[in-house]
Amino acid sequence: MSKLGLNQELIDKARTSARNVALDVQAFIDEHTTVAVERTICRLLGIDGVNEVDVPLPNVVVDHLSQKQALSGGAAFYIGNAIANLHISPQEIAEKVNAGELDLTMLPICPDEEIRAAIDPLAKKMTEQIAANAGKRQEFLDEYGDKEGPYLYLIVATGNIYEDITQAVAAAKQGADIIAVIRTTGQSLLDYVPYGATTEGFGGTYATQENFRLMREALDNVGEEKHRYIRLCNYCSGLCMPEIAAMGAMERLDVMLNDALYGILFRDINMQRTLIDQYFSRVINGFAGVIINTGEDNYLTTADAIEEAHTVLASQFLNEQFALMAGLPPEQQGLGHAFEMSPDVENAFLLELVQAQMARKIFPDAPLKYMPPTKFMTGNIFRGHVQDALFNMVTIMTGQKIHLLGMMTEAIHTPFMSDRALAIENAQYIFRTMKDFGDEVEFKKGGIIQSRANEVLEKATRLLGEIEQQGMFATLEQGIFADIKRPKDGGKGLDGVVVKNAVYFNPFIELMKKEV
Repeated sequence: MSKLGLNQELIDKARTSARNVALDVQAFIDEHTTVAVERTICRLLGIDGVNEVDVPLPNVVVDHLSQKQALSGGAAFYIGNAIANLHISPQEIAEKVNAGELDLTMLPICPDEEIRAAIDPLAKKMTEQIAANAGKRQEFLDEYGDKEGPYLYLIVATGNIYEDITQAVAAAKQGADIIAVIRTTGQSLLDYVPYGATTEGFGGTYATQENFRLMREALDNVGEEKHRYIRLCNYCSGLCMPEIAAMGAMERLDVMLNDALYGILFRDINMQRTLIDQYFSRVINGFAGVIINTGEDNYLTTADAIEEAHTVLASQFLNEQFALMAGLPPEQQGLGHAFEMSPDVENAFLLELVQAQMARKIFPDAPLKYMPPTKFMTGNIFRGHVQDALFNMVTIMTGQKIHLLGMMTEAIHTPFMSDRALAIENAQYIFRTMKDFGDEVEFKKGGIIQSRANEVLEKATRLLGEIEQQGMFATLEQGIFADIKRPKDGGKGLDGVVVKNAVYFNPFIELMKKEV
């Protein structure tokens, strides 16, 4: 019995329903692939760069296969067959396809064992490289130690990677533990990944492999100076979700925004496309030791945080099970929620405390991601600073791990470095002076907090039972989450979904997926 007095039978029932929903979706995932999955395989096999009109070569190869109605066989099959026939590298194959010198579908089909023999060493080499990156991260942590208590998570969002680096280094020196490079507005809707270092993002900076490399190098340098490991975060979502996961794994990112439902609800990306793509992206993140952050906090930007609290919990259960299906362990599941209840509501602080304490109890091994108040922030920076202080109190009282610092100027402008410094000072003061407060507190039996916790749990369990009966696709069509309805055959990217055929294989799923 927890101090919330939660009914363990209800928790078990909710988790079972969520697992059955995920199993049903997984059966669909296993039968399908997408253009993004196949481009990711191309990248992991070593295809990189862009052509004369800046189209990424992974797109060139996958578009070629799509135009030939051959994508159902998979990129690995056709690239492996080309290697077996021509004895050239995947990069050379892509360049010949781009030049119009090679039609991958017209080559003689070699025996399966020859195709596999051509692909397996390349796949093994890349997985070894990614494993070495995870090992390098652990070496840093072994040398410097890891932080106890919440990680302070700060954003940079200038649009220019070089200016981002300046701000990120300053934030790290001020005390940030995680630097999140906000992605430029609209990148989630691009069906390709831009190439190279970029300086012209809007509201954020393009997620590219070169930008990842540059920021990783800068944070490693400041980490060595300060004898701390600074984690790097970016956005593994949208139409290129698994490609970004692969690039992050290759450049040693540590945290990725990677939700199973976010793109469907908030970017109108087709649900079939998103659910297939999230699986491969999470396989990669799991293997690379990346912590994923899920996006339940976004529901509360459109739905009422008090009335719809149970949908946040239900989504956390679902995200947990989708992650486990991909071999991503609880220790890498930064399940999301947010301090987003109206400050005008009586006892709102208690209700916020309930939601955070409940997440910590139900997902004890997850490095929970907790978002600051945004929806009810105003131009009054003094009130905003107090709202952030209350948010900081909930974090330390309930053992949240990934703490996205609130900024008193949230409703006014992108934070200045001085705003960040005040936010860090606020959080550090509260975390220090209230360090063990949560362990000293018991909640009144049958009081407001216990009653609310069980009410939310009961509603979430009932909702998950309904989703189990109807299936995930029908649920999303009905608008259960965030009051947003999405059609199964609507949204962006549906034309990039194909049914696998008998020759299809993905060597990276086979090499990377962990048993959890």
